[in-house]
Amino acid sequence: MSRPRSSPPEAADPDRDSSWFGSTVAFSEETDGPDDGPFWAARVRRLLHGGRATQRRIYTTYLFARAALGLGLVAAQGLLNWLGGRGPGAVFWLAGIYAGQASLRWWWWKRRAAQAQRLSAMHWWSTIGVDVLLFGAMHWLDTSSALNYGALLVLPVLMAGVLSSRLPALATASAVTLLLLVTAFHKGLQGGDLPGLLSQAGLAGAGLFMISLVSGQMTQRLAREEQAARDSLELAFQQAELNRLVIDEMSDGVLVVDRVGTVRAANPAARALLSEQGHCPAPPFPLGQERGWRALRDAVRRAYEVGHWPPEGVDLSVAAAGEMPRSIRVRARFTRGVRLTAESTPGRPGSQEVLAVLFVEELRQVLARQRQDRLVAMGRISAGVAHEIRNPLAAVAQANALLQEDALRADQQRLVRIIADNVERLRRIVDDVLEAAPGGTTPSRSLDAVAETGTIVSEWAHTVGLNLGGASRLKVELPTQGLGVSFDPDHLRRVLVNLLDNALRHASDQPGSVLLRLEALEGDFVRLTVANDGQPIPAEVEPHLFEPFHSTRSRGTGLGLYICRELCERHGALIDFVRLPGERRCNQFIVVMRRDVVPDEARLHL
Repeated sequence: MSRPRSSPPEAADPDRDSSWFGSTVAFSEETDGPDDGPFWAARVRRLLHGGRATQRRIYTTYLFARAALGLGLVAAQGLLNWLGGRGPGAVFWLAGIYAGQASLRWWWWKRRAAQAQRLSAMHWWSTIGVDVLLFGAMHWLDTSSALNYGALLVLPVLMAGVLSSRLPALATASAVTLLLLVTAFHKGLQGGDLPGLLSQAGLAGAGLFMISLVSGQMTQRLAREEQAARDSLELAFQQAELNRLVIDEMSDGVLVVDRVGTVRAANPAARALLSEQGHCPAPPFPLGQERGWRALRDAVRRAYEVGHWPPEGVDLSVAAAGEMPRSIRVRARFTRGVRLTAESTPGRPGSQEVLAVLFVEELRQVLARQRQDRLVAMGRISAGVAHEIRNPLAAVAQANALLQEDALRADQQRLVRIIADNVERLRRIVDDVLEAAPGGTTPSRSLDAVAETGTIVSEWAHTVGLNLGGASRLKVELPTQGLGVSFDPDHLRRVLVNLLDNALRHASDQPGSVLLRLEALEGDFVRLTVANDGQPIPAEVEPHLFEPFHSTRSRGTGLGLYICRELCERHGALIDFVRLPGERRCNQFIVVMRRDVVPDEARLHL
């Protein structure tokens, strides 16, 4: 956006002289308007250039008046000469010269006005200066009283007060007054009434000074008011541009729609929701031009008719031509903060147009955000419950241990073992719930992912009784060089063990049925992949993999993958599931971690 240059202090300071001729006010013609349409852009440019346009109009009117006055003087002087039976004299030729130069000057200005940036001293000398000289010469040479050429000198004095600063305007009035006095003295020496002529010239000069001062003050006031208006408009334009930039960067879609369903403005997010493939045109455009958008148009029209929009929003389906329908949620607010009535109809006297501002979101994202909020709330509640369970659970475990110290019958020993197994299971569930609770503050550390992964896999294989080697069910692919990542060792162990347990549980008994691969990606990322050759995860189960308490096993807690996602997010990593039909290991869990530099003393050596 090209910002208008500020105007000079003379145009804004009431205590200083103001001059449009000496002003440096010049707004660039290339000033960009908002992207809401050519009409608004043209309107902004016209208002920003208002001061210069007013100045040009006054000057153009002055030039036209000079040309018309010159032709009138030629006609009047010629008529007087014809009636008096005299030939054309010097005054007639001066009137002709004045009419010719005035007409030529007006014609030239009309052709060059579009390229003129501002008025300068050249325009002053070519108009006001010429008027003073020629009108003064006519008044000097005219010996009759039929035409009073001295009255014409009011015109250049008036325009000097309007188009120049105070000093040049007073100088012009002084020069014209001196010219009137000298002419009166000259005519008095030729036999006229010298005292009467001098007094008339003096009174006329005093009036010229008053005209110069009054016109100058009026011009200063007009300049100040126009400058204040331009400053206010510039601030409003900058604020509108700022609002437009903010709205354009919003992730939510924003549409401005009128009563008939025409989109007046739309940010990129809204246009992407209306057409995923970029078929949405730039506003303004009618919502009725696409069949898949008419549901939104009809909803807006109904809102205008009933006078309100449901506070919870409206769920609609939209689609551009050739695209799949997309579910969106639309909320709306109406401008001016008034209830829509029939009196708000555009075009009625005294009414203002009401516009609907629509806030559009993809329904899937809305539901995901709501689900995440519920999960966070449920996590806090679960953490509180888990804390409360710990104390009675410890008491049960301690009492069961005391029972085991006594001599028990075989059936009693079996019951004690059942209690111990279920206490241990409850303890694991409590630990999982506390681990998944939001608000963890464990800081990330720089660690060698290759060494840490190798250590974790070795310990895990020993724990589950899995032999490593070429015939093992677990195939491990690790880089030969270390890879530094930003994570926590205990959290990485928890994530990797959960993924390996899950993969081994669903994998076949064939060698290499479970694959663990660690590799560096382009950029500052490292990818950890755990894949298995089990049955593909059903499509209806896949969206719920990382939700808490969702499990396909009767004895599962449903917290394993949820804990993996929470731990990854705490350290700026991402975890996701990829199903690859046709591949041997079709189920793949991928963890992408941020790379980091690991000091030598922090590396592990196997």
